Amino acid sequence: MIIENIDKELLRIAKESDKDLKEIYEGIDKIALANSDRILSAFIRNNVSYSDFADINGYGNFDSGRDKLEKIFAEVLGCEDALVRPQIMSGTNALYLVFSALLKHGDTMISLTGTPYDSLQEMIGIYGESSQSLKAHGVKYEQIDLKDNEFDTEKIINRLKEKNVRLVEIQRSRGYSSRPSLMISQIEELIKRIREVNDEVIIMVDNCYGELVEEREPGHVGANITVGSLMKNLGGGIVPTGGYVAGRKDLIYMVAERLTAPGIGKQQGANFNLNNSFFKGLFMAPNAVKSALKTAVFSAYMLEKLGYRNVSPKYNEKRTDIIQTVELGSEEKLVRFTQGIQESSPVDSFVKVLPAPMPGYPFDEVMACGAFTQGSTIELSADAPVIEPYTLYLQGGMSEEYGKLSILSALNKIKEV
Repeated sequence: MIIENIDKELLRIAKESDKDLKEIYEGIDKIALANSDRILSAFIRNNVSYSDFADINGYGNFDSGRDKLEKIFAEVLGCEDALVRPQIMSGTNALYLVFSALLKHGDTMISLTGTPYDSLQEMIGIYGESSQSLKAHGVKYEQIDLKDNEFDTEKIINRLKEKNVRLVEIQRSRGYSSRPSLMISQIEELIKRIREVNDEVIIMVDNCYGELVEEREPGHVGANITVGSLMKNLGGGIVPTGGYVAGRKDLIYMVAERLTAPGIGKQQGANFNLNNSFFKGLFMAPNAVKSALKTAVFSAYMLEKLGYRNVSPKYNEKRTDIIQTVELGSEEKLVRFTQGIQESSPVDSFVKVLPAPMPGYPFDEVMACGAFTQGSTIELSADAPVIEPYTLYLQGGMSEEYGKLSILSALNKIKEV
């Protein structure tokens, strides 16, 4: 039994957390209820039927269930239309799909949140020599760094007054950086300012890890297009693969044509008998996100009580995504913590986590993800680049109870280091 092997001092602090975190957990429950209401209402409004789960193979023509699912996703995300497909294999794939559909030779895109996370850098052409990068296809890239962890609004507005920029990208979560993730209210204010000077630029939000953490999504505050993975929040831990793109109808059609072919757009694409999982995953997503958030809050609380100062967000800070970070200070602690998560996972608990190269990342990585779906990050996972200051990135947790057991196991692993 896991609990029998946990240090008594850790168990004492964990018991104290039940009282200290009660009010925070109630706030998370309130948001989950509001998001559940929005999703359930969308299901009822669109008359979801058992027949919508039918297996459609081959070209995937006339899949009314797929069409209904995409309409529901659009409503939930505050958008006109959506593309929700198993053919989109990851969040990175979804982002590249959007960039390659909307940006042509000579176009300029600007990252408004500074340097994007590692896997996007080769896609853009910041580093590497890929013949399929945006840079290789003649797309111009600029970035405007955050200023004191806020948008550099003055610099952004002055640049966009020139009206020669096709697309701006906002990365909602921190990625592999120390800056805080961005609240919907911050994104809303920036979009309002941008629209005062430029009503043509496409505003895109990378929404990965942020869905259903707040009561509003980027589409509700004016984003033209938003992107994410179904192996994160909106898959609810049930969807085995896939991604989504939601936004303005004309833009979604362009992205669909890039996914399928010009003239086909959204009309084809077999569902591989996954419609049931996609509907069920979205239906369960508010509960999965709620559990992931409570796991993150518990993790932060425990780490702070154990004396780790560089914990972000702090346990009592407002959150906008499911990511929790902590600077562990040494490679040994980083590796041992991830080993503790892996050893207390339901799948591949016997695997020993060690630093190793990973495609799309410039440094060796450690990654613990003993999940039912390979690469799922709504299930509890931990990963980090093995570089100073040895910052761990923790996300997910399918239930508060399982999350607590794994965090205690990982903390137990590093306590003696």
